[in-house]
Amino acid sequence: MLINRPTYLNQLIKLRDTDLVKVITGVRRSGKSVLLMLYRNWLQQNGVADDQIVYVNFEDFDMELVRTEQQLHQLFEQKLKRNQHTYILLDEIQNVEGWQRVVNGVRVSFDCDIVVTGSNAKMLSGELATLLSGRYVEIPIYPLSFREFLTAKEISPDSRQVDRAFREYEQFGGFPAVVLANDAVKDQVLQGIYDAVLLNDVSMRGGVRDPSVLRTLVGFLADNTGQLIQPTKISNILKSSGVDVSPHTINRYLTLLEDAFLFSRVRQYDLRGKQYLRTAGKYFIIDPGLRRSAVGRREGNYSNQLENIVFIELLRRGYRLSVGKLDSKEIDFVARKIDQVMYVQVTYALPENTHETDNLLMIKDNYRKIVITQQHYEFDSVAGIPIINVVDWLLDDGDQIGE
Repeated sequence: MLINRPTYLNQLIKLRDTDLVKVITGVRRSGKSVLLMLYRNWLQQNGVADDQIVYVNFEDFDMELVRTEQQLHQLFEQKLKRNQHTYILLDEIQNVEGWQRVVNGVRVSFDCDIVVTGSNAKMLSGELATLLSGRYVEIPIYPLSFREFLTAKEISPDSRQVDRAFREYEQFGGFPAVVLANDAVKDQVLQGIYDAVLLNDVSMRGGVRDPSVLRTLVGFLADNTGQLIQPTKISNILKSSGVDVSPHTINRYLTLLEDAFLFSRVRQYDLRGKQYLRTAGKYFIIDPGLRRSAVGRREGNYSNQLENIVFIELLRRGYRLSVGKLDSKEIDFVARKIDQVMYVQVTYALPENTHETDNLLMIKDNYRKIVITQQHYEFDSVAGIPIINVVDWLLDDGDQIGE
């Protein structure tokens, strides 16, 4: 079953037949291959002949031997015609060394529209950035949003089942294969995705010599989402539990985890000094279900888990994020998009004091300020700050609740 992803598909359709190479990025099993197939189906349904579409998945058995620049060049020599417009769809292209030069050569020499996918952030740096500077556009894709989750489960957003569905989403996340799996095997499917990301996209690609240390690090990060941390502190904590690893190694592993889209780092931003700080940052896991695999299905800090869900949703909505620092106070997220700024506090339940709203009220500007909580309250604001239930916020199409 293909889960329709109209938000992403419409981006590809709008960019169709432009000179830009479309680069779809995201963690393994987040839906990149399905999106490519949805785009191929859309092209076929809209009058594009089958021989005008070249679709290659470099993880398919037939493509296992295409791993070098020369082999990729030969493949295109067999498949491409110079006298017709061709749609070139390349899945998991990062498996081929030197693919950037070949794809750029194809772009220059043929009448074509090119879409590629990859599961490593490094594909957007180095030679690709040099060869295709200004000639490619990145389309980041994430596991299913909560709205997409409900659609896949055929649950109406107005249904009484929504709160129960959110608890499932919070526990098992939004990887399409997990959402569609029978309840009895969800954990096994999740574990398979988790192991594949760590083994293929982190350990093997990064030449990790001791995968057990990497797993320990991932478990620590997953159990401490939303906490300010730095490599030296992590190294000391792991050493105290018997894992001898240097800050340098921790820093290298953190980079590998970010490159594989498993974690994202958010830097601190000084709201008074108007600058990013070179201190600790926060790390968030790409999907709440993977936290379950990383920490052994153990329950954890619900506010931190909620903060992680809000973080990923803000990324989906196109915001650039930082952690706000105002003197000794912290703002969970400073979210920016073009000329928009929004300040977001996240808490599982409002405390008896007004700590969450007080922090926001200290910011003396007129940008939007909201508090997102998992609880339902009879009131909808405190001191003029909107208090929004997370389910209502996740299901708000226009991202306008609280304005």
